Amino acid sequence: MLPAWLGLKAEPQPVSDNGKTTMTLKAFIEQFDKENAIVLLEGKRMVLDTDTDLLIQLGKTLATKTKHITFRSGNADGSDHYFSLGVSSVDKSRLQVITPYTGHRQKTNQAYETFALDEVNMANEPEVVFQSKSNKRMEKLVDQYVAGARDRFSIKAAYILRDTIKVIGTYEIKPATFGIFYDDLSNPKIGGTGHTMNVCDRNKVPIIDQTTWFKWLEG
Repeated sequence: MLPAWLGLKAEPQPVSDNGKTTMTLKAFIEQFDKENAIVLLEGKRMVLDTDTDLLIQLGKTLATKTKHITFRSGNADGSDHYFSLGVSSVDKSRLQVITPYTGHRQKTNQAYETFALDEVNMANEPEVVFQSKSNKRMEKLVDQYVAGARDRFSIKAAYILRDTIKVIGTYEIKPATFGIFYDDLSNPKIGGTGHTMNVCDRNKVPIIDQTTWFKWLEG
């Protein structure tokens, strides 16, 4: 029997002119604080000094005000780390990371649950491979990685495959239902964060960035 979450899609959300979901914190909690909800909480490695505490505060706020959501990141430095510090300070058991390889940033990993890419049988995940190759700069490297290459070039594909899995999941890993990001607003939706956001868009997973969630912290 297939896992219950396979084939499930997030419900369409009202979006603003820039394509991101417009939502209040109250509305977010009412709609997404449910059993099996997976919310991405992640973003750029470079975080403005003035924003660091806000990322930690959001993690704390979400973990405090919700009961059921599991928060997922890629265990990267920067945004992922600060968001995770906030969540783990309240309830570490609701923090999950998906890493590009076993032992990735193990000393700073705050999560209760960790999935490593090298534990995933990519031969059984053609959709992950297909959607990862939408990143044309990484297309050949993805093929090399899936074929078994593990050199300093092909390992870059592990990060893109990891980013895709964070959104759509695998046979064993549930897909995300919502995405909360810290992006570079002067150059948005590029790099690994941009890939993750684009995969969300293609799979109709609603997303917001700090233009929305900064307002959640004002009340």
